[in-house]
Amino acid sequence: MVASIEIPNNYGYVFLTCGVLPAVTNIVLGGKVMAARKKYNVQYPNLYATPGYHKEADEFNRVQRGHQKVYEHLSDFRAVAFIGGLMHPITCAGCGVVYCLGNYLYMAGYSDTKLDVKLARMKKGGPMNMLALLTALVCATKYSISLIKG
Repeated sequence: MVASIEIPNNYGYVFLTCGVLPAVTNIVLGGKVMAARKKYNVQYPNLYATPGYHKEADEFNRVQRGHQKVYEHLSDFRAVAFIGGLMHPITCAGCGVVYCLGNYLYMAGYSDTKLDVKLARMKKGGPMNMLALLTALVCATKYSISLIKG
């Protein structure tokens, strides 16, 4: 049996919010790391600041960690959003916006040194990105099952 895949009319929104927008979000968050490098004097090639060597290591590392979080699920998110968007393009496009906003808010919380490090990433809306990932995962699973069933 050969299955054909039809791209829905609104699929361009999926490309925009799940392909382009995460790239823009990554650039913006990377800019915050560059500013933190200058502010806290953490030079290349150091990925993270070394406690005891860099005066404000924790402050820089919280910014850097906020940015690194983007890479933990980005490829998974894009894959399930692109697949799920074939059946639910508007839902997955919305997931792209929520995912990027969640990554931004995760970094905002995590880099806020007034907040306890254990809960900082949760305080400003960071978990939104996982909600978006799980929603896109459900959409992708649903579409995949529909292909299996024929």
